[in-house]
Amino acid sequence: MINEIKQDAQERMKKSLESLGHAFAKIRTGRAHPSILDNVMVPYYGADTPLRQVANVTAEDSRTLALTVFDRSMIQAVEKAIMTSDLGLNPATAGTTIRVPMPALTEETRKGYSKQARAEAENARVAVRNIRRDALAQLKDLVKEKEISEDEERRAQDDVQKLTDKYVAEIDKALEAKESDLMAV
Repeated sequence: MINEIKQDAQERMKKSLESLGHAFAKIRTGRAHPSILDNVMVPYYGADTPLRQVANVTAEDSRTLALTVFDRSMIQAVEKAIMTSDLGLNPATAGTTIRVPMPALTEETRKGYSKQARAEAENARVAVRNIRRDALAQLKDLVKEKEISEDEERRAQDDVQKLTDKYVAEIDKALEAKESDLMAV
C-alpha cells in the first residue's frame, strides 16, 4: 500500500519534470531549434493543423531553420502562420524551401525569456509539492483506517519528502541550465 503511494507520487513528479522540459523547449534561445515552431498551427483544408504535420522542420545551422512543406500549395499558408505566430520570426521562401532566420536576442528579450523560464520552473515546483501533499494525505487516511502504523507513516513521509527534494533539485538544475543557455551570447 505504502509502496504504491510512493510509486504513484514518483511517476507524477517525473511527469511534472517532463512537462517542464516541454515548456522550456518552447522558450526561444538564440539558437535555431525545430521545437520552437511546435505551437504554430497552419490552416490546412479548413482545420488548424500543427506545423509538423504539414512540413519537415530542420535546423540548417545555428541561426536558421529550414522547412520543407509536403504540399506545395501550402507554402504561403505555412509562411503566413509563422509570421502571425507570436514568435517574431520572418520566414523567407526559396522555391519549395522556407528558411526562418532566428534574430539575435537583445538583453531585454533574454531577461524576459529568463523570467518566463523561472515562472515555468516555479509552476513545476508547485506541482511537485501538490503531489507530495496528496501522497501525505493518502498516508494519513491509511493511518486513520488503521491499515498502517504511525511509525510506518512517518518513514513513508520521509521517503516522500526525499522524493520531493530530489525532483525540486532536478527542476532547479534544469532552470539553471536554461538560464545559462538564454544568457549565453
